Amino acid sequence: MGDFRPLNGYNSNMLARNLTPRVQSLLKRMPVVFLQGARQVGKTTLAKQLIAEGVMERYLSFDDPVVLSAARQDPAGFTQALNVRTVIDEVQRAPEILPLLKMRVDDHREPGMFLLTGSADPFALPQVSETLVGRMAVATMMPLSQGEIEGVQENWLDTLFNGHSPLQLRAPANPLPLKDLFERVSRGGFPEAVLSQDDSSRAEWLSAYIETLLARDARDLVDIERRTELPRLLHLLAAHTCQTLNIASLSRDTGIPQTTLQRYLTLFETLFIVTRAPAWYANLGKRLLKSPKWLLCDTGLASVLLGSDMERLRHDPILAGRLVENFVGMELLKQIGFTGRRIRLYHLRSDKGMEVDFVLEDEQGRLAGVEVKAGATVGSNDFRGLRALRDLLKDRFAGGIALYAGEHTLPFGEGIWAQPLSALWSA
Repeated sequence: MGDFRPLNGYNSNMLARNLTPRVQSLLKRMPVVFLQGARQVGKTTLAKQLIAEGVMERYLSFDDPVVLSAARQDPAGFTQALNVRTVIDEVQRAPEILPLLKMRVDDHREPGMFLLTGSADPFALPQVSETLVGRMAVATMMPLSQGEIEGVQENWLDTLFNGHSPLQLRAPANPLPLKDLFERVSRGGFPEAVLSQDDSSRAEWLSAYIETLLARDARDLVDIERRTELPRLLHLLAAHTCQTLNIASLSRDTGIPQTTLQRYLTLFETLFIVTRAPAWYANLGKRLLKSPKWLLCDTGLASVLLGSDMERLRHDPILAGRLVENFVGMELLKQIGFTGRRIRLYHLRSDKGMEVDFVLEDEQGRLAGVEVKAGATVGSNDFRGLRALRDLLKDRFAGGIALYAGEHTLPFGEGIWAQPLSALWSA
């Protein structure tokens, strides 16, 4: 790729995570905190930092076969012997201890008793949904955000919902050329991939990551009768990222039964490989479609699955548009994860073709629209969906932003702006 190497000389322990204050806050209020997220996003690093800071005291990992064997052989004895302020890493590998942790919490409840981490959604595990609800808070760690890579705390969502006009803000100090945008998209946010100094090594690491995830973690969670179909389905999801899926059509194209496809999609969600942006709809006199939009958790993974790189993105505008939209969607989800606001991410599409790439709704029911343009220019037609959303919502409309690879923040009507993509992570 290009010369965009802002992290030369750094290591993963030097990358401050913007989620850390939220995890620390939760540990002061809840007896159990579950730090969830895909493998290799930095959960263990954060947990060990909390131990170094004295927030937690002991670390155990179920990736250690001896520790895992002890927990499975005698879950009651193992759980009873745990000291408070213990971190248990990859807890989904021995879910039988979770009902026993509930008993420990109920016997003597205090904040910060246990920090659990897992590479699978805890609420996909029946033992969690049945036992630890009301006793456990969940925080989601995702691959590195662009702000974390640059060493800044993003506040774009706060600015948007606090009613500030982008024109009141300082323009990003460094406009984002398409070359650098495509570099960021192809690199993704997994710490090992971000810190890699060699493009081929990065691709090899991401390829091995996918193989390990599908071979080991998928097997640990469910019994899959057609395991060889998983890589092909994941490739199809990468090729159709930020699209709504027609399950019946996908079933016909792949030869995989619809019920099996649904199980596989749920598995990919459980492992944090993919996520969905639900359709936003309301009874506002419009026929709005209700199918979710699917995103891959990381555009670096998507690029490897598709054999894409920066050069291909330059010459394939359709693929570039989809991956840049996926990139922005994940940046928004990362910021939602560590902001104090309860914000939900949706997309919007009507049967008449009115579409907004992403719709954000805060706890007060205000909504903002985000359009993503993988180019250095925007025109009036690029704002049709945002204008329609504004007219539909009236007083509930918090603003509409078209993010593009240009350098100027410009107004395009009441409550609607064009803004450089780099504004997402500018301080």
